[in-house]
Amino acid sequence: MPDSPAAQRPSLTALLMTFNGERLLDQCLSSISFCDRLLLIDSGSTDATGEIAARYGAEIVFNPWPGPKAQLEFGLTRINSGWVFVMDQDEICSPGLAASIKATLANPDALPCHYAPRRSWYYNRFLTHGGWYPDRLLRLFKAGAVELRQSGAHESIHPLAPTGHLQGDLLHYPYENFFNHLQKINAYAQAGAQDLGRQNRRGGIAAGLAHAHARFLKIYFLKLGLLDGRAGFINAVHAAFYAFLKYVRINEGAWGTPYNTLTNDPDPENPQ
Repeated sequence: MPDSPAAQRPSLTALLMTFNGERLLDQCLSSISFCDRLLLIDSGSTDATGEIAARYGAEIVFNPWPGPKAQLEFGLTRINSGWVFVMDQDEICSPGLAASIKATLANPDALPCHYAPRRSWYYNRFLTHGGWYPDRLLRLFKAGAVELRQSGAHESIHPLAPTGHLQGDLLHYPYENFFNHLQKINAYAQAGAQDLGRQNRRGGIAAGLAHAHARFLKIYFLKLGLLDGRAGFINAVHAAFYAFLKYVRINEGAWGTPYNTLTNDPDPENPQ
């Protein structure tokens, strides 16, 4: 159960978007049990997400998935006062970060918005190069002190008030295995291609190859992903593949169109 709210500090609501999050939800909620309220916006989990949440006294609100930005906006409408700490279901709040959050709330002069560094596990280690760390994200803020934006498949939180920085890390475990990573690459590339298409950006093989090449060089060499060993190389290759897919998919081509409608040949097996 969450700790009782301290008498001299404002309330803190942890806000999570969940969907079939049983893999890490127990550890996630345990790490933020110091929050006064645990609020989960769930888009229809069919695994043990609800049972795990119930063990921690979490409030679960169902909302069909409208997209990342809209879902987070929906969650924020359920919090009218106090502080908000946004978490993903595949993240764990480290003890150092928890202590920093508590100290911030205990300070009556604390700034309204705070960034937290995120450390992500990939393949066999926490990545410390390639632009992955410190991945500073605005996660702790007073209700009403932020605005939301979306680019491609990702939403982002932006401050409307002065900001500070928390100590300690969010520990992020985004992928279960290679298969799961490729599933996410596929989904993100599709959303990214659609976003680029709405901007009338040009795609195709040449653009895909150019962006893939540039992305690999940036992550592996310029941002020193090579220092993360095998994990750094695999990550850079996957990032390049994502960039290629995103740009080549701007033009979807004619998948599934019968051959004869493309050639005006009524019978491709017996051309006239």
